[in-house]
Amino acid sequence: MSVRLIMSQFIFRAMPVVAALLIGVASAEQQPADASTDAENGQVWPSEPPEDIPFAPSQMITGLRFTGRHITYTGADTWYPSWAADGNLYSPWTDGEVNGIKTHSGNPHAAGAGSAKIIGDDPLNLQVVEPHVEVSKAHPYQGRYPCGSLVYNGVWYYGTYCLYGNHQVRRNGIVYDWPWIGPFVGFSYSTDLGKTWTQSSCTPADPLFGERVKDGQPVKIGAPHFVDFGKNMEHSPDGKAYLVAHGASDGDNRRFAYDSWITGDEIYLVRVTPSIENINDESKYEYFDGRGWTKDFDRIKPIATWRDRMGCVTMTYNAPLKKYLMCVTDGETTSTYFNTYILEADKITGPYKLAHYLRHFGEQAYFVSIPSKFISADGRTMWMCYAANFARNWNGTRIQVNPPGSRYGMCLQEITLTLTP
Repeated sequence: MSVRLIMSQFIFRAMPVVAALLIGVASAEQQPADASTDAENGQVWPSEPPEDIPFAPSQMITGLRFTGRHITYTGADTWYPSWAADGNLYSPWTDGEVNGIKTHSGNPHAAGAGSAKIIGDDPLNLQVVEPHVEVSKAHPYQGRYPCGSLVYNGVWYYGTYCLYGNHQVRRNGIVYDWPWIGPFVGFSYSTDLGKTWTQSSCTPADPLFGERVKDGQPVKIGAPHFVDFGKNMEHSPDGKAYLVAHGASDGDNRRFAYDSWITGDEIYLVRVTPSIENINDESKYEYFDGRGWTKDFDRIKPIATWRDRMGCVTMTYNAPLKKYLMCVTDGETTSTYFNTYILEADKITGPYKLAHYLRHFGEQAYFVSIPSKFISADGRTMWMCYAANFARNWNGTRIQVNPPGSRYGMCLQEITLTLTP
């Protein structure tokens, strides 16, 4: 989540770019790197959860295998593809370069937020085109980053959230990356699929859900992500858009960076009928309170809890399996090894069970999702989308590449699930 760029597949800390580079559009195709079509070099990833895991094991999903087919596109991170009615994917991105367009989000007065269209039906042969950057203010915070992104009925809704504490903070001998998450700001929107944008009426000082924080207080809805219900939200149970977010509710006597861009305790669920009129109006939202839905934000309750072992979360509905798959990344100290695990449930509100725990996935993978567009007809084969290894040598940790193809960029890895007969 700090400023990151790829040069010859090595990662360097990027310096802020001039304002002239922060705004622009290009359409040349970005050539992918680190591609493999060899399905003979796959690996079964063991599920090795910590002993204190609070989730019962899945009775349906009993194993996960990387097929060996993978590819990585671009030199930027923060990819959350949304499958639009036109058949294309649309995604945010930041902190790097796409087809010659550069931006970064760690600037309090000019935080960039990239967008791009992803063309193609074969994950190994995609085109990332039409990169565009919008700039907004993060002040009184230090960074403002992309999160929840949805294209529905031709309108692209694009959320941003704030970070503070700066991207490199030393505490007790450990260097942390953006130790504190700030509020979710709100949604910008585009009615021409990313060519032009209308900025959110909400601001960092006056955010959508009213969670104004400083000095490390807990945030519940910091970086929400839309549940992926398939093409143009075709599998939404009620026509509403749902969002999941990681956060915390207890800030007393906590470890440093307990509630950051990649660490937390709890997962929360909210919903709204998506429209330009509703998307930045808090009164139009509903919050899951543990039993049902409420309009009172103060009554919100988590749908999943694991103290100090949760973090950035996404969710996809696997229609063939009739399962909700939740991808959670526990970022530990925010800058060393990361752990990713997949939870599953029959209902969006849970209860959730552990499908698979991927210890040190990446070995530093983050922003993990499962794009519904690439789920097979039987629901067993799919592609994980993520970025990886932005801090390979921090704190004396030598981060390795595992599985092959994991690097800073938009990584796609094909996986297959083992199911009970």
